[in-house]
Amino acid sequence: MRPFHLAFTVHDLAAARAFYGTLLGCPEGRSAETWIDFDLYGHQIVAHLKPDMSVTEVHNPVDGHDVPVPHFGVVLEMGPWEALAARLTAAGVQFLIEPHVRFKGQPGEQATLFFLDPSGNALEFKAFGDDAGLFATSAPGGKA
Repeated sequence: MRPFHLAFTVHDLAAARAFYGTLLGCPEGRSAETWIDFDLYGHQIVAHLKPDMSVTEVHNPVDGHDVPVPHFGVVLEMGPWEALAARLTAAGVQFLIEPHVRFKGQPGEQATLFFLDPSGNALEFKAFGDDAGLFATSAPGGKA
Protein backbone atom coordinates (compact mmCIF):
# COMPACT_ATOMS: atom_id res chain seq x y z
CA MET A 1 0.00 0.00 0.00
CA ARG A 2 1.26 3.46 -0.87
CA PRO A 3 1.44 6.18 1.79
CA PHE A 4 -1.28 8.79 1.88
CA HIS A 5 -0.68 12.56 1.99
CA LEU A 6 -2.76 14.93 4.12
CA ALA A 7 -2.34 18.69 4.46
CA PHE A 8 -4.12 20.46 7.32
CA THR A 9 -4.01 23.81 9.07
CA VAL A 10 -2.58 24.67 12.46
CA HIS A 11 -2.51 27.98 14.32
CA ASP A 12 1.05 27.55 15.69
CA LEU A 13 3.93 25.63 14.09
CA ALA A 14 5.93 25.36 17.32
CA ALA A 15 2.94 23.74 19.04
CA ALA A 16 2.45 21.43 16.03
CA ARG A 17 6.14 20.48 16.11
CA ALA A 18 5.93 19.65 19.83
CA PHE A 19 2.66 17.73 19.45
CA TYR A 20 3.33 15.73 16.27
CA GLY A 21 7.10 15.49 16.60
CA THR A 22 7.59 15.03 20.34
CA LEU A 23 4.31 13.64 21.72
CA LEU A 24 3.29 11.45 18.77
CA GLY A 25 6.90 10.68 17.77
CA CYS A 26 6.49 11.65 14.12
CA PRO A 27 9.87 12.27 12.46
CA GLU A 28 10.03 15.69 10.84
CA GLY A 29 10.73 16.02 7.14
CA ARG A 30 11.08 19.19 5.14
CA SER A 31 9.81 22.48 6.51
CA ALA A 32 9.56 26.16 5.72
CA GLU A 33 8.33 29.25 7.55
CA THR A 34 4.70 28.26 6.96
CA TRP A 35 4.63 24.45 6.94
CA ILE A 36 6.17 21.24 8.32
CA ASP A 37 6.16 17.70 6.87
CA PHE A 38 5.77 14.86 9.38
CA ASP A 39 6.05 11.10 8.95
CA LEU A 40 2.91 9.68 10.61
CA TYR A 41 3.54 5.92 10.63
CA GLY A 42 4.89 6.06 7.07
CA HIS A 43 2.33 8.58 5.79
CA GLN A 44 3.07 12.19 4.91
CA ILE A 45 1.10 14.78 6.84
CA VAL A 46 1.80 18.48 6.41
CA ALA A 47 0.92 21.10 9.01
CA HIS A 48 0.28 24.46 7.27
CA LEU A 49 0.33 27.65 9.34
CA LYS A 50 -2.89 29.64 9.46
CA PRO A 51 -2.81 31.69 12.69
CA ASP A 52 -6.46 32.73 12.39
CA MET A 53 -7.77 29.23 11.61
CA SER A 54 -11.00 27.99 13.08
CA VAL A 55 -12.26 24.45 13.48
CA THR A 56 -15.84 23.54 12.72
CA GLU A 57 -17.31 21.33 15.41
CA VAL A 58 -19.48 18.64 13.86
CA HIS A 59 -20.17 15.31 15.54
CA ASN A 60 -21.86 12.13 14.40
CA PRO A 61 -23.16 9.44 16.75
CA VAL A 62 -21.18 6.18 16.47
CA ASP A 63 -21.63 3.30 18.91
CA GLY A 64 -22.78 5.58 21.74
CA HIS A 65 -20.13 8.30 21.25
CA ASP A 66 -20.12 11.68 19.51
CA VAL A 67 -17.41 11.25 16.88
CA PRO A 68 -15.83 14.51 15.66
CA VAL A 69 -15.98 15.12 11.91
CA PRO A 70 -13.66 15.73 10.20
CA HIS A 71 -10.86 13.71 11.76
CA PHE A 72 -7.81 11.78 10.58
CA GLY A 73 -5.43 9.17 11.90
CA VAL A 74 -3.93 5.78 11.20
CA VAL A 75 -5.09 2.19 11.55
CA LEU A 76 -2.36 0.57 13.64
CA GLU A 77 -1.68 -2.99 14.66
CA MET A 78 -2.98 -3.73 18.17
CA GLY A 79 0.43 -3.62 19.94
CA PRO A 80 1.40 -0.19 18.61
CA TRP A 81 -2.16 1.08 19.27
CA GLU A 82 -1.93 -0.06 22.91
CA ALA A 83 1.51 1.58 23.24
CA LEU A 84 0.20 4.85 21.77
CA ALA A 85 -2.85 4.80 24.06
CA ALA A 86 -0.56 4.28 27.07
CA ARG A 87 1.83 7.05 25.95
CA LEU A 88 -1.03 9.53 25.42
CA THR A 89 -2.62 8.61 28.76
CA ALA A 90 0.71 8.98 30.59
CA ALA A 91 1.23 12.38 28.93
CA GLY A 92 -2.14 13.55 30.26
CA VAL A 93 -3.76 13.97 26.85
CA GLN A 94 -7.43 14.86 27.21
CA PHE A 95 -9.35 12.37 25.09
CA LEU A 96 -12.54 13.27 23.27
CA ILE A 97 -13.27 9.56 23.29
CA GLU A 98 -11.23 7.46 25.73
CA PRO A 99 -9.37 4.39 24.44
CA HIS A 100 -11.89 1.55 24.20
CA VAL A 101 -13.22 -1.23 21.94
CA ARG A 102 -16.32 -0.39 19.92
CA PHE A 103 -18.67 -2.64 17.96
CA LYS A 104 -17.80 -5.49 20.33
CA GLY A 105 -18.70 -8.87 18.84
CA GLN A 106 -19.82 -7.26 15.57
CA PRO A 107 -18.26 -6.86 12.13
CA GLY A 108 -15.66 -4.14 12.35
CA GLU A 109 -14.88 -4.56 16.08
CA GLN A 110 -12.04 -2.13 16.77
CA ALA A 111 -9.99 -0.43 19.44
CA THR A 112 -10.24 3.34 19.03
CA LEU A 113 -9.40 6.65 20.66
CA PHE A 114 -9.94 10.30 19.74
CA PHE A 115 -8.16 13.49 20.81
CA LEU A 116 -7.40 16.99 19.53
CA ASP A 117 -4.11 18.53 18.49
CA PRO A 118 -3.25 22.00 19.88
CA SER A 119 -5.08 23.65 16.95
CA GLY A 120 -8.30 21.68 17.51
CA ASN A 121 -7.83 19.15 14.69
CA ALA A 122 -9.39 15.81 15.66
CA LEU A 123 -7.34 12.62 15.38
CA GLU A 124 -8.46 9.00 15.65
CA PHE A 125 -6.19 6.02 15.95
CA LYS A 126 -7.68 2.56 15.72
CA ALA A 127 -6.67 -1.08 15.57
CA PHE A 128 -8.43 -4.32 14.70
CA GLY A 129 -7.88 -7.72 16.26
CA ASP A 130 -8.47 -8.97 12.71
CA ASP A 131 -7.60 -6.57 9.89
CA ALA A 132 -10.38 -8.12 7.79
CA GLY A 133 -12.72 -6.01 9.93
CA LEU A 134 -11.36 -2.79 8.41
CA PHE A 135 -13.68 -3.07 5.44
CA ALA A 136 -16.45 -5.16 7.01
CA THR A 137 -19.51 -5.04 4.77
CA SER A 138 -22.01 -4.43 7.52
CA ALA A 139 -22.06 -2.23 10.57
CA PRO A 140 -24.60 -1.85 13.34
CA GLY A 141 -28.03 -1.39 11.81
CA GLY A 142 -26.99 -3.22 8.63
CA LYS A 143 -25.40 -0.15 6.98
CA ALA A 144 -21.92 -0.05 5.54
